[in-house]
Amino acid sequence: MGDLKRVAILGSTGSIGCQTLEVINAQPERFRVVGLAAGRNQRLLQEQVAQYRPQLAAFGTSRELLTGVTSVSLEEMAGHPDVDIVVVATSGELGLAPTLAAARAGKQIALANKEVLVMAGELVMAAARQSKAHILPVDSEHSAIWQCLHGETQPPERIILTASGGPFYGFTLEKLRTVTVEQALEHPSWRMGRKVTIDSATLMNKGLEVIEAHWLFNIPIDSIDVVIHPQSIVHSMVEFVDGSLKAQLSHPDMRLPIQYALSFPQRLANPHIKRLAWNRPRALTFEAPDMAAFPCLSLAVAAGRRGGSYPAVLSGADEAAVALFLAGRIRFTGIATLVERVLDEHRSISQPSLEEIFEAARRAGERVTTLAEVVPS
Repeated sequence: MGDLKRVAILGSTGSIGCQTLEVINAQPERFRVVGLAAGRNQRLLQEQVAQYRPQLAAFGTSRELLTGVTSVSLEEMAGHPDVDIVVVATSGELGLAPTLAAARAGKQIALANKEVLVMAGELVMAAARQSKAHILPVDSEHSAIWQCLHGETQPPERIILTASGGPFYGFTLEKLRTVTVEQALEHPSWRMGRKVTIDSATLMNKGLEVIEAHWLFNIPIDSIDVVIHPQSIVHSMVEFVDGSLKAQLSHPDMRLPIQYALSFPQRLANPHIKRLAWNRPRALTFEAPDMAAFPCLSLAVAAGRRGGSYPAVLSGADEAAVALFLAGRIRFTGIATLVERVLDEHRSISQPSLEEIFEAARRAGERVTTLAEVVPS
């Protein structure tokens, strides 16, 4: 097939999945969709199957809902011999098993699922090393770090992850107690799914990214800093031993890191991705995050530092707490309250198996639901 890359998209009906298809539409001579998978939006998945005519498809756990295509599991799709690149754009722990399958099969993995490395970074990276699979980060921050490190022969001394601050940048803790679901879903810079948008608003997202960066770039958590950068132009920075800094800058558009992961090591022109205009006055500002108002960031970093099964508990507790907030059952500030309580109760398992990781996350989610009835938010 020459340079044509065969792509499977897990989570094709979500925000990242749909933007991946936009990238592929702009580069039809470079990529061919051979697999599409979704978990909830069957109507949109059927429309995508009709348009792209993939060889493989998956919808939830069913093998009977799609016609004219081979129905497979997510794991079968991820490891299929006719797939070159697996885009893991599912949310939550659903992405873990297929990512491991892709890693064991030696695939290129364009990873947009935070929970995969947060919950099981040690297992996934070990599988990738053994099979020589390549994990290509899709998050804008990790893509920026990856681009800054490409071609360097020495490891970085420090990584600086940037955060927009979300819709509540500058809010006090008291003001955050009155935040509504609608307000929390209005992110100022990025187009994302509901769970990721809420995580961005609490800064949990940035704490998860610290854990991800630890595994992706083999750097100690204490060598990773977070700074608030409301303009979302500098997507992250790397500092080297001599004090030099490299940064990756671009207009905030997820299609750029998606395209870079798909096309690596090449860069491709894409007229649909907006360019920055540097001939106009522009201010770029940076400041430390407010840990008191946004405790989810420090909770995530602490869980990553402790390791073992703590990150799985963090992930399971956060997912359940965000769901309760979206359902109107707890306050915005209740997310951190419940996650902290569950982490405090946890007794860690060092080097947990995949089954123990899933069980720890499940129990954490159940505990959050129970505590929501008795713990003030």
